[in-house]
Amino acid sequence: MDEDSHSHDHSHSHDASLADVLSEVGPRLRRIRTQREVTLTALSEVTGISKSTLSRLESGQRRPSLELLLPIARAHQVPLDELIGAPEVGDPRVRIAPRRVHDMTVLPLTRQPGGLQAYKMVIPSRRNDPEPRTHEGYEWLYVLAGKLRLVLADHDLVLGPGEAAEFDTRLPHWFGSADDQPVEVLSLFGSQGERMHVRAKPRTRDAGGS
Repeated sequence: MDEDSHSHDHSHSHDASLADVLSEVGPRLRRIRTQREVTLTALSEVTGISKSTLSRLESGQRRPSLELLLPIARAHQVPLDELIGAPEVGDPRVRIAPRRVHDMTVLPLTRQPGGLQAYKMVIPSRRNDPEPRTHEGYEWLYVLAGKLRLVLADHDLVLGPGEAAEFDTRLPHWFGSADDQPVEVLSLFGSQGERMHVRAKPRTRDAGGS
């Protein structure tokens, strides 16, 4: 009985940590906007998001989503992970620790089981030899710093800061450093059939021939 209640509490702490992260997004958005002395009207004009939606997002009535946060991050010129990253002060029982995956440093930003998973990845400069892989799922990449080389099926692309790509991971894919410098990337990954619903996609350019 005690064991069951302990596992139940443990899953609740995961749910609570995600709720805490999401609940911090609204106040953080309002704080960034007021620090920059930007009105809701001005932000609405720049992002194309209605004033009422922006207001509900800041007050916590509207759940944050990528299609809302991406234009706001661009408008404020703030890295996207600053808007959705776990707050520094949180539940001390739930530690989100970085881990190494295929020689990359990966920091999980979400804790919920299933659904979309968000990660910040630091890709080392030495990761520059393509080894395409396939697996079930759908991935969305956003470059925070550096130049990312993305090999996707027959495409060989270079993405710079602020550029994004989304793709079905059943296609052979690999990403690494394009210029032998470290790259910082925000990754959102979902199981097959879950899409990120990004309406505006920046252009990507060829990496000088594929």
